[in-house]
Amino acid sequence: MSSPSDRAALLPYKTDPLTVRIPEACRLTGIGRSKLYELIADGSIEVVKVGAMTLVSFESLKRLIADAREGEES
Repeated sequence: MSSPSDRAALLPYKTDPLTVRIPEACRLTGIGRSKLYELIADGSIEVVKVGAMTLVSFESLKRLIADAREGEES
């Protein structure tokens, strides 16, 4: 019989992605495409261009939602 630590070693390593594409960023946040581009333009969301692809920083999406939550509490 294997121990819990042995089973954990067999599971794939789970981590957040570094970036997501625009449609995935919209899906994850519930923000529409136009609003997402507005937030990118005003610097609220960080992006990286790789060729023609626009990749959205996953951390900046998490920060945007966290900041919005803090704003609701005030």
